[in-house]
Amino acid sequence: MIDVGAAYGAMALLGSSAEAWTYIVPGLLLGLIAGAIPGLSVVVAMALVLPLIQYMDFLPGVIFITAIFTGGGFGCAIPAILMNIPGSSTAVGTTFDGYPMTRNGEAGRALGLALSSSVIGTLGSYLALFFFIQTMAALVLKLGPSEMFLVAVWGLSLIAILSGGNVAKGILAGIVGVLLGTVGMNAMGVMRGTMGSMHLLAGISTVPAMMALFAAPEMLSLAAQRRYMNAQSSQSVGVTEIVRGMREVLRHPVILLRGALIGTVIGAVPGVGASIANLVSYAETRRRADTPETFGKGDPRGVIASEAANSSSEGGGLATLLTLGIPGGGATAILLAAFSIHNVTGGPQFVSDNMDIVYAIVFSNFAQAFALLVVGLLVIRVAALVVRVKTRFVVPSVFAMTAIGSYAYAGNMSGPITMLVFVPLAWALRRYNYPIAAVVVGLLLGAMVEGQLVRTLQISGGEFSYLLTRPISAILLFGLLLSFSGSSLKRLLARANNQMRGKSRGRSLNDNNQ
Repeated sequence: MIDVGAAYGAMALLGSSAEAWTYIVPGLLLGLIAGAIPGLSVVVAMALVLPLIQYMDFLPGVIFITAIFTGGGFGCAIPAILMNIPGSSTAVGTTFDGYPMTRNGEAGRALGLALSSSVIGTLGSYLALFFFIQTMAALVLKLGPSEMFLVAVWGLSLIAILSGGNVAKGILAGIVGVLLGTVGMNAMGVMRGTMGSMHLLAGISTVPAMMALFAAPEMLSLAAQRRYMNAQSSQSVGVTEIVRGMREVLRHPVILLRGALIGTVIGAVPGVGASIANLVSYAETRRRADTPETFGKGDPRGVIASEAANSSSEGGGLATLLTLGIPGGGATAILLAAFSIHNVTGGPQFVSDNMDIVYAIVFSNFAQAFALLVVGLLVIRVAALVVRVKTRFVVPSVFAMTAIGSYAYAGNMSGPITMLVFVPLAWALRRYNYPIAAVVVGLLLGAMVEGQLVRTLQISGGEFSYLLTRPISAILLFGLLLSFSGSSLKRLLARANNQMRGKSRGRSLNDNNQ
């Protein structure tokens, strides 16, 4: 279902704003470079530019930050292919066949495959968003305060459960984030957690906090590593080979379509996103292949499947953010922060009232995908050299930009102070394997969760049994409980399996001794 009037309005918005178009290429370049430098992920780059967003109009700012996201989707593939070091977890699947292709002397071909797959995957996800965003918003508008409260809690729970670590740690990280998000004065005029500071009356400044939470662990981890360049990273990358790889992608339309579909669907689930989508797409492509034994040895289909999925997850994540106001991970959390800088709250009401702006964002991402094809082809050889940047230059530069950006955003020393306070927290979270994304999403959604809970209690007269009287609330509550029980059941089965293996191993040793 397409709102034709809103689509014309979106084209008028973009046509009348030359400023919106000027940020696409710089955003793509920044994302490409950030993704290409191991350790400096696209999420860090997005966090670093957040202070600039307040000086832009809303639409140009969103276009700029989504362009970084789009460019980074392909940029992460460059070190994955050339050095066997994924620029982020979203490119893990790309290393399986991308790096073997480099070792076989086909680095340019592999980069061309990744570029075309990223472009087509991005286009596919935003086409789906264009056709279905209004239907999704219409359905979400039927949700009341109780349903929105459960959706927010479920989103936080999924991030905790599916983060890949200890579920209890994930839940605790989400709770800490929510508590941080409720610091300041509430609707009743009660001050909480301010410690007497006037700077905290409006709550914790989310931009400096997010810059510290995302950038500090990456930079500290990068500084602690001794990274040696692989000899293969110096392999020349020819334009002819890149173009050959770009054209070869079109011979595998089924893999492209399947990867884009997997990425869009999985990307819409909070806590999953591109990190899982690229692996699922790769595994599914290998399972369906006639010659699965060639995967892992430089099969181009593996690169196509992984890159199509991780790029298409961007559109799925944006769909959840726009319709529910809930970020699915680090990148969309930063995008939600960019919304809040302009006092815009994502959610069904925003979509229904501003469909022209939503379509403008979608149309700009179509343009970004085509621009990535050109920009990527022009700068891919330069980006291949970026992987050689020394760690000792990257780390202090990022910390300096973080401090300057936090001061520019706050306009006083409260920005850098907030950043410094969150640096040790960020280090501790990474050190003890707590999901940082759960803390960030909790920080952003804390006020929303509290507000929706208060409204639910006001409507129900303080009775939680009210949730069971509303069909949608009851379904969401059942889904929430099922998520936790499913995770617990999985752990119990894994423990039982390990015990059975241990007993079997013990019996084998006894038999051998006898």
